[in-house]
Amino acid sequence: MHPSLVHKKPMLFALTVVLPVCGLAQNAPHMSENAHPSFEVATIRPSDPNDDHQGVHLTGHRILIENQTLKSLVTSAFTIQKQQIVGAPAWFSTERFDIDGVSDIDGIPSDSQLQEMLQKLLANRFGLKVHRDKKEIPCYAVTVLKGGSKLVPSKKDPNGPPEQPARGHGNHMIIRFTNNTMADFAFGIQFYMDRPVVDQTDLPGKYDVTMEWTPDIAQVTESNAPPGVFTAIQEQLGLKLEPKKALVDVLVIDQIERPSAN
Repeated sequence: MHPSLVHKKPMLFALTVVLPVCGLAQNAPHMSENAHPSFEVATIRPSDPNDDHQGVHLTGHRILIENQTLKSLVTSAFTIQKQQIVGAPAWFSTERFDIDGVSDIDGIPSDSQLQEMLQKLLANRFGLKVHRDKKEIPCYAVTVLKGGSKLVPSKKDPNGPPEQPARGHGNHMIIRFTNNTMADFAFGIQFYMDRPVVDQTDLPGKYDVTMEWTPDIAQVTESNAPPGVFTAIQEQLGLKLEPKKALVDVLVIDQIERPSAN
């Protein structure tokens, strides 16, 4: 796949959301930033239905992806929210696969290089063909509360790239987005939501955002647990998520097949 097809948005990748990276080799060299790696060889098998381990394990140029649906792989490879995928078959969201492979270039790939590798693998082994379009679908609009936002203007170089690190902490989720426009913020937060998010704040500039919340699926036992994401956005950022329909980018699945033989 041509490098220009790799998504250039700030790299949330779902490496921190859908495909958490585990077991990163210590002191291993990284690939050259100009490298465009592919999987030199990859074994793809159906996952053990009794195995609940998930994630991405990087050891040198070996890459192990555990227990993932095609939906999670495509959202990661193309940095797109799951509701923005159109035209996929039913098994796309249910059948899980393990992928064990090595890249054709030594070193640990960056997030964007791992994306590129996944895009190529999906095309070569799953026959994936896609195109981008726009469609009006349910989403959330980010707006400013009447009392005004609580956002902190970024102190970083305004010409610098946005950063969007996130981590889980027990039943908590914490994001620390830095140097983000509101469009960047909307793009990043949508990966924790059940639908895409669009920016309708009309706020200019770039901001540093820290927010902590308790996911809806968490079993809350702590009396001082953070609120849910909707309340957290209002109380901590002075913003609001409003459900509505809007025209958003979608990734249309033109073709996808179960994986070719190893």
